[in-house]
Amino acid sequence: MLDYFLLLGGVAITSVAAVVAPGLTVTPRIEARRQRIQQAYADRDTFNRNLMVILCACARLRGLQLPPTDDPDCTPSVRERLVGERRRWMQQIDDATRWMADNVERFAGGWPTEQLRDVPAAYAAHARMLWLSDRDDHLKIEQLAELTAPVQAMYFRYVWHRARHTLAHRAAFTAMVDRITAVDQGGADRGVLDGGTGA
Repeated sequence: MLDYFLLLGGVAITSVAAVVAPGLTVTPRIEARRQRIQQAYADRDTFNRNLMVILCACARLRGLQLPPTDDPDCTPSVRERLVGERRRWMQQIDDATRWMADNVERFAGGWPTEQLRDVPAAYAAHARMLWLSDRDDHLKIEQLAELTAPVQAMYFRYVWHRARHTLAHRAAFTAMVDRITAVDQGGADRGVLDGGTGA
């Protein structure tokens, strides 16, 4: 009878240990990993949201034509409101490029290959420097949209689109980087990383 109780006690202790030990050792690690994965996906979503903010704000700015100050069909108050809208959309781009430049380590490092990790980091730097440059606003808006579109498509379009067009999007991104950083001999389109001014 004593052996029976010892056997039951051993089984009970083993069961408790089997339940408690993983809870003390494995579960915290799994929980920490789960939180890291959730944060990585949240940062990717924020990266995509900022790309879309830039694309949409650029499209709105390209579509907005401010009437001349002497336009009789546009009252000063309407023109002031239009200028306010333009300023607000410009600020959205400024905020988005600033966040990406300041947080590149949060969203660029989680991609599986080195090539996929390099593009977001390069994009964040070039987009911010382009926006801070002395280029004409219209030129900055056009170039920023052209720089952003292939990156957004490369990372966030449908899987089958990315599989078919990633090389083309990467080539378009690289060509645009070369274009905005090129310095021609006349200085008409100096690279943003050199602190130049545009045409």
